[in-house]
Amino acid sequence: MIPLRLAEVAAAVDGRLVAADPTAAVTGSVEFDSRKVGPGGLFVAFPGEQVDGHDYAEGAIRAGAVAVLGTRPVPAVPMVLVDDAQAALGRLARAVVDRLPGLTVIGLTGSSGKTSTKDLIAALTSRLGPTVAPPGSFNNELGHPYTALQAGPDTRYLVLEKGARGVGHIRYLCDVVPPQISVVLNVGVAHIGEFGSQETIALAKGELVAALPADGLAVLNADDGLVAAMATRTQARVIRYGEAAEADIRAVDVVLDERGRPSFTLVTPEGEAPVRLGLTGRHQVSNSLAAAAVARELGMPLTELAIALGEMGLVSTRRMDVFERIDSVTVIDDSYNANPASMEVALRALAGIGQRRRTVAVLGYMAELGSYEHDGHVEVGRLAAELGVDRLLVVGEAAAPIHEGATSVRDWGGESVQLTDQADAVEVLRGDLRPGDVVLVKGSRYRTWEVADALRVDAVADQAAGATGDGGPA
Repeated sequence: MIPLRLAEVAAAVDGRLVAADPTAAVTGSVEFDSRKVGPGGLFVAFPGEQVDGHDYAEGAIRAGAVAVLGTRPVPAVPMVLVDDAQAALGRLARAVVDRLPGLTVIGLTGSSGKTSTKDLIAALTSRLGPTVAPPGSFNNELGHPYTALQAGPDTRYLVLEKGARGVGHIRYLCDVVPPQISVVLNVGVAHIGEFGSQETIALAKGELVAALPADGLAVLNADDGLVAAMATRTQARVIRYGEAAEADIRAVDVVLDERGRPSFTLVTPEGEAPVRLGLTGRHQVSNSLAAAAVARELGMPLTELAIALGEMGLVSTRRMDVFERIDSVTVIDDSYNANPASMEVALRALAGIGQRRRTVAVLGYMAELGSYEHDGHVEVGRLAAELGVDRLLVVGEAAAPIHEGATSVRDWGGESVQLTDQADAVEVLRGDLRPGDVVLVKGSRYRTWEVADALRVDAVADQAAGATGDGGPA
């Protein structure tokens, strides 16, 4: 964060100083975890019924914090008092961003692929100048300003993922940190239980485009009709990407290798260049095109852009992370989260990688689908069967409609098994996996990753045993 005197902090957040020196300067980071506070920092104390940040205020000061931003005074602790600590954090982020005229803010949203595309954009902009981007999917009212506050005088690019659980959420995030470049990836049915309809999801996602200034840039997916239609919601310039003929940044001649890694020809107004991605899944073509559109607009030459795309790797964990076990089993760890669109992407990647090999899908519950919950799970199960997945392990009673959908496909030659929990899935896999199998693990945040972790641990254990001569015949 840029250095600010406490008087300036108080003015920015509409707060008042208590037992604090107005001239004392915040020169370190702004943290809401007292364990991360260092010399010159500012600790934000969020009230809570079970964990109250104010209880850690004294410790933060001992660790070197200049003051504590909170909602009630703590004896002998210099405070910036506010009515709402989260709103104050947002105001402080806005004040810092407003003081960085050389900063370009890039915001992106979508029903799926946000974090992977954010990582790609940040990797490309890092080649152009100092870049700040959040770890993982830090995309809400807390993570958004927290990430923005990491920007400093030398930062040229701030890449922010924007999530939403209702209309108005993205608009608020754009008020906190106004974008100059807005990227919208897709409109699916993730969180449809909270939005009510896909059209309402599009309305909410389009807030990112509507927030642009007239001299800004909207980067829109030409392959998604609901996204392409957002061009009418802004006076800013519009660039379209995708495989559609009308896209300004296009991919043609897409092919996948044996690991599901795409290659294609990148077509731009400046010319064409071959691209070979190191990431798994055909959906990465669209993600990389969005990132390419941003980097091109920021001045990256076509040749350098094509090379850079090929050098991109995974940054955030549990997103199409493909690893090989010592027993030649390939595991696709996509267990971070799940919705119908990302389930389809992952299942198609499994089918692509698993050609002429046995495929196993371990699928868990998809959250926040509302009235679409049953049908959404049924469709995923049906798709798994139609793609020819050989063995389907459905984890948990809430995910049972996946089993229902798969077994409804009459000519499917595979098998679906309904399991109670993750431990059952791990037990089945340990007794059933064969050399050469390809396993996909995916579900919403209900400990589905425990299955992937067990497979990963088994792989490490096997490697260690082999290295010591205890693993049996070579």
